[in-house]
Amino acid sequence: MKTMIYSVFAFMLSASALTACSDDKFSGDPSKDWNGTSTFFASTDDQGFGTYYTPSVGRVGDPMPYYDQKDDVFKVLYLQEYINNMPFRFHPIWAVATKDCASYESLGELLPYGGNDFEQDAALGTGCAFEKDGTYYIYYTGHNGNCKNREVVMRATSTDFKNWTKDELWTLYGTDFGYSANDFRDPQIFVADDNMYHMVISTYPEHGGDPVFAEFKSSDLKNWEHVGRIKMIWDRMLECPDIFKMGNYWYIVFSESYRASWSRKVKYMVASTYEELKSCLNDGPKWAPDGHEGILDSRSLYAAKTASNGTDRYIWGWCPFRSGADIHEKNTNVGAGDGNEPNWSGALVCHKIIQHADGTLTLGAVPALAGKYDKAVEAKVMDSNGYSNGTLSGDGAYVLFNRLDVANHISFTVKTSNNWDKFGISFVRGTDSKKYYTMVVNPEWEDGRKVNFEQEGEEGKGFIEAADGYVFQRPADNVYNIDIYTDNSVLTMYINDVCAYTQRIYGIQKNCWSINNYGGSIIISDVQISQQR
Repeated sequence: MKTMIYSVFAFMLSASALTACSDDKFSGDPSKDWNGTSTFFASTDDQGFGTYYTPSVGRVGDPMPYYDQKDDVFKVLYLQEYINNMPFRFHPIWAVATKDCASYESLGELLPYGGNDFEQDAALGTGCAFEKDGTYYIYYTGHNGNCKNREVVMRATSTDFKNWTKDELWTLYGTDFGYSANDFRDPQIFVADDNMYHMVISTYPEHGGDPVFAEFKSSDLKNWEHVGRIKMIWDRMLECPDIFKMGNYWYIVFSESYRASWSRKVKYMVASTYEELKSCLNDGPKWAPDGHEGILDSRSLYAAKTASNGTDRYIWGWCPFRSGADIHEKNTNVGAGDGNEPNWSGALVCHKIIQHADGTLTLGAVPALAGKYDKAVEAKVMDSNGYSNGTLSGDGAYVLFNRLDVANHISFTVKTSNNWDKFGISFVRGTDSKKYYTMVVNPEWEDGRKVNFEQEGEEGKGFIEAADGYVFQRPADNVYNIDIYTDNSVLTMYINDVCAYTQRIYGIQKNCWSINNYGGSIIISDVQISQQR
């Protein structure tokens, strides 16, 4: 896939009167207190991301997290995306290490792509890492349109997780088992109820038909036996599968590859046993059994997979970059108007998985995030309408707060006056902004809420097509505890441990932000802002 890289030049300005900015102030007119102003500022991403990891060159694609018990650290493998991919050779596997899921150390390249255009793994695709008896394994997709089989499953081994040897004598061909030669990818390994290693692979039947998972099992992680196929619900390709047991429940997490604005999300199925989990998928083809399917985030998180340290389980995906000539074009360029997929690859985003008593899953903030944002700053009101003593009343009411920095933690509480009140949080907003960007907490029905992404202002286009949002249950007491973390243009918002919403919004940094009301009244309390030192 050919994509355009988003270049990050530290605080570079657009063609405006301003020329540059620093951590403490905007330069240009040394006598002017820019922090005391509230006009729009054409900011750009800083060089490097401190929270949502982005390589110094290129972007993150399809993370493959693995918890290494030897080192007591998570190692997140990923497909390295460059601006100038060759036609057949691309996506070497790189990795980062993290102990707290909030700060990362690059481990560099683990597996290079093939040495010429005709090697089976000229390009690498998603897979997984596993360890047994002191040997590490990476099972991955070998992709090459020049070969008889465009996609196959391959593997590499290591004794130290640094030096890897590709197994030239082992390749798993889907066509040997009645599967597609073109689509046979994303191997994922787990231990099932039978204490055997199982591997599922996203594929199609060889002679056409709806997509399936091919299932294999092994006792030694070396020799694999085909044990059958699992139908995919929706009749659509489910990418990057991840099967695991958590507490008393079995789960499959997958990314639904379908070009529609309401799809292309990270979803999951839940069941009491592994066999029941498989039957949930097979019960399709259109709809999952009631209570067995869930969605984990917005369309701005994709290809997400999980790993556990034995106590907590986390999920990593990528937030896509956006292309365009300026902030406004980028922020509305989510995907084509027909709902096509957003750009491929971006920044690495991690959430903590929260399991509820009924087996459902939601996502919450990684605990270590709060400690990274430890520089408290004053939340100053710069402008307002319909705002008095913490209350916003009437349609169009808002309170505008002072400029943000590059990386920010914003927290506050909203209490609505009734079950239908609507509010939002806006970024890239100034007192002169004709366009700005809002995450609207919209009442879809009395007890249901949906976070929508909208371009507001007198020249705003409203709902941004293909962004879609996240639906969650209205809190019974109408109290919304909100935490927002930003790192350059990447943002994650958490509400009451029941809603995680990832978004890409260019221009957050060095601009003001606001809380808005749309009819009725809301009470805002405990507004706090902290930044990274």
